[in-house]
Amino acid sequence: MNRPRFLLALDQGTSSSRSIVFDTRGRIVSVAQKEFRQIFPQPGWVEHDPQEIWASQLATAREALAKAGIGAAEVAAIGITNQRETTLVWNRRSGEALGNAIVWQDRRTEPACAALRERGCETMVRDKTGLVIDAYFSGTKLKWILDNATGARAAARRGELAFGTVDTWLAWQLTGGAVHATDVSNASRTLLFNIHRNEWDDELLELLDIPREVLPTVHASSHLYGHTQDGLFGAPIAIGGIAGDQQSALFGQACFSAGLAKNTYGTGCFMLMHTGEHCLASSNGLIATRAAQTSATPQFALEGSVFIGGAVVQWLRDGLKAIEGSAAIENLAASVPDSGGVIFVPAFTGLGAPYWKPDARGAILGLSRGTTVAHIARAALESIAFQSAALLQAMGRDLADSAGVTELRVDGGACVNNLLMQFQADLLGIPVVRPQVIETTALGAAYLAGLSCGIYAGIDELAAHWQAERTFHPTMPRERADALMQRWEHAVAQTVL
Repeated sequence: MNRPRFLLALDQGTSSSRSIVFDTRGRIVSVAQKEFRQIFPQPGWVEHDPQEIWASQLATAREALAKAGIGAAEVAAIGITNQRETTLVWNRRSGEALGNAIVWQDRRTEPACAALRERGCETMVRDKTGLVIDAYFSGTKLKWILDNATGARAAARRGELAFGTVDTWLAWQLTGGAVHATDVSNASRTLLFNIHRNEWDDELLELLDIPREVLPTVHASSHLYGHTQDGLFGAPIAIGGIAGDQQSALFGQACFSAGLAKNTYGTGCFMLMHTGEHCLASSNGLIATRAAQTSATPQFALEGSVFIGGAVVQWLRDGLKAIEGSAAIENLAASVPDSGGVIFVPAFTGLGAPYWKPDARGAILGLSRGTTVAHIARAALESIAFQSAALLQAMGRDLADSAGVTELRVDGGACVNNLLMQFQADLLGIPVVRPQVIETTALGAAYLAGLSCGIYAGIDELAAHWQAERTFHPTMPRERADALMQRWEHAVAQTVL
């Protein structure tokens, strides 16, 4: 029998589900994508329909296989990568969810987070989880569901309910309820997982009143989780890898060792730097998290999250009607030599790392009679680079006793914007490197699955696959870049009224 020659990555994102078939060299064979509804029940609330998540993901998986012209027998394994902190609870017997999923962007639990901070819990939570207490993470979302769904907490204590992030929901559906599991990278985003002891933490569970019975089993990211039901793809396929989207992108970028960093330019921006087996506690507004791992040996990363990255371009398109399509912004921004002194801070939902200002709001500063829509468009693009530069500077301060990051690997939809990438290199003063395959989130999941089923011998083989498509070298004088960053920080200070 011929050895299976393909890997299937399920990339379940915030606005769409995608499936990508890769060959064993990490090259894309086929892609299928399907958007699904964003549900906004009231201001600050963001939800997804769990059945839409599952149906859209299954549909794209089948479509990707059909486009590739292959059957299940030719797929060595499936890798799952997912929007991370989005939270679901479902009935173990019926498989029905208790209402909609609460999305990572949702801010309904900020009052509960404020109460925990006022109780002085921040240090204990950070020491155990590497995280700050914020509505971004899953734990307070899970608490909210158990508090607000009738009889939910009692049912959870009886073992009748299952909690999961989106990866866990998909694994449950794919296996017909046979697998209730997650990986360390997703578990580390819940506020419930002790990243040093590699286990759900009793003190954290007590803090949020979470019954242990609701929690999934935690495995390494590259692990044989189970097999898909016979009826889904015609034959069972091994599920061999799971990782949260940003840790999966770090893996797909071949950032396997300490000091290597990537930035993903999507709806938000997410910068991760691998710190090896050492968990580096940040003093500069970043968080520590578990990186994707291929064995029981812990792997860690420093992370900074920008809430509004590419979403600022969507706002220009849909809110201001300033551009017809997202792709038009590069030409519009390039029609002026610079932003004309305009600084745009897109704090539409507060500011994430390294500032952590939930009450910040967006601001456009430096307007004059000569300001045009082109200057605002350029300032919007530059805001993505400014926020990312602030993250890398914070990482540099945390790494004061070492050489720091010497290049930044980039991926995500907005990394194809050459103007943005060049400005990013100029601000950072280091090369910005775009790989040939920018679908690194899905690629990381495929690699993790391939390792678990023996397609790859180890990470050295994967590192040899990685190739640069273009490198952007800094050309701006450092004095000019430093002055621009000072103007940015001054603008950030104006966003809290």
